[in-house]
Amino acid sequence: MIILSNVTKRYDNGIVAVNNVSLRIEQGEFVYLIGPSGSGKSTLMKLLNREEEADTGRIKVGAFEVTNIKNRQIPKLRRSVGVVFQDFKLLPKLNVYENVAYALEVTGKSGREIKKRVMEVLDLVGLRHKIHQYPNELSGGEQQRIAIARAIANKPTILIADEPTGNLDPETALGIQRVLENINQSGTTILMGTHNDKLVDQFKHRVLRLDAGRVVADEYKGGYHESH
Repeated sequence: MIILSNVTKRYDNGIVAVNNVSLRIEQGEFVYLIGPSGSGKSTLMKLLNREEEADTGRIKVGAFEVTNIKNRQIPKLRRSVGVVFQDFKLLPKLNVYENVAYALEVTGKSGREIKKRVMEVLDLVGLRHKIHQYPNELSGGEQQRIAIARAIANKPTILIADEPTGNLDPETALGIQRVLENINQSGTTILMGTHNDKLVDQFKHRVLRLDAGRVVADEYKGGYHESH
């Protein structure tokens, strides 16, 4: 569960990226964050795993009081909040298996446990057969699937996806969306920032529209253009 109460984030240049936002997202929801570039979508997502810090208000993510979290607890918070980026952020010198295993090695799991989990998530994204390949040998869609596998390796309760289909062609984007739908059906909460109106209209979920840092519309099973 995610709760924001009167949250504001102002950058040093004076831009108010998130402006007095209050919202509640239940465990297991799939929520689209839409709105023009600069509307605050990325900042809002970064606040949830303490990549950015709120100036005012309260943020609760699962059991974590993010606004008052101690520094030593931040790594634990980040293991419960998986993040997928538009530009994949895979490690170029590691192969597919190593890229996903890397996320698990910091948790102190045994090699056997790590291998089991890596294979599980690669099965889920349909790329088990690519374990020995390197990022530069994969298509954009395959790289994004690996990034998703890495993000869910620690079984996070929440998955944040910031423009996960932004650099992909429509057919590949559809495949990534289906992977996210499967992850959501297993109980993971998904918060997805997107400009992809076709996916929002085809796969109906809750739609939060941001503009100038404020939530200007909140609709269940809304469409991309409906919530003006």
